[in-house]
Amino acid sequence: MMMNIVIDDLTGSSIHALLNEHLQSMYELSPPESVHALDIEKLRKPEITFWTAWDGPLLLGCGALMELDKSHGEVKSMRTPAAHRGRGAGRAILSHIIAVARSRSYERLSLETGSHAAFNPAHKLYESTGFNYCGPFDEYIEDPNSVFMTMIL
Repeated sequence: MMMNIVIDDLTGSSIHALLNEHLQSMYELSPPESVHALDIEKLRKPEITFWTAWDGPLLLGCGALMELDKSHGEVKSMRTPAAHRGRGAGRAILSHIIAVARSRSYERLSLETGSHAAFNPAHKLYESTGFNYCGPFDEYIEDPNSVFMTMIL
């Protein structure tokens, strides 16, 4: 399968649908105060770079990198459409984000994800790429609905 990962301008209907699916899922799995997923407008902030993965016209997934400071980045908005899971898009996007973080000379890359069992595949993906569990970072606080992970680059 050919997969093309590109910086996305967040204007396409397929990415809007995927991000709506993402937000809906997060609110189904976690209480509102524990949902840290970003909407389209927040993903357009200048400190965020947003990518999508494509197989021709088919959207396979998305992910973003937010600069917390000059040495620390955060993985945001990792999502693969339910119908296309298991094709490697999540791993490919995460690998791309890690490579970009290294190219920016970040020293650390962190993320927040949910603690519900539905997030176990994400936990396994992050563990397999070198992320370790940690406490809250940046402006996050301890939350039983959140799992925090980080990697030294």
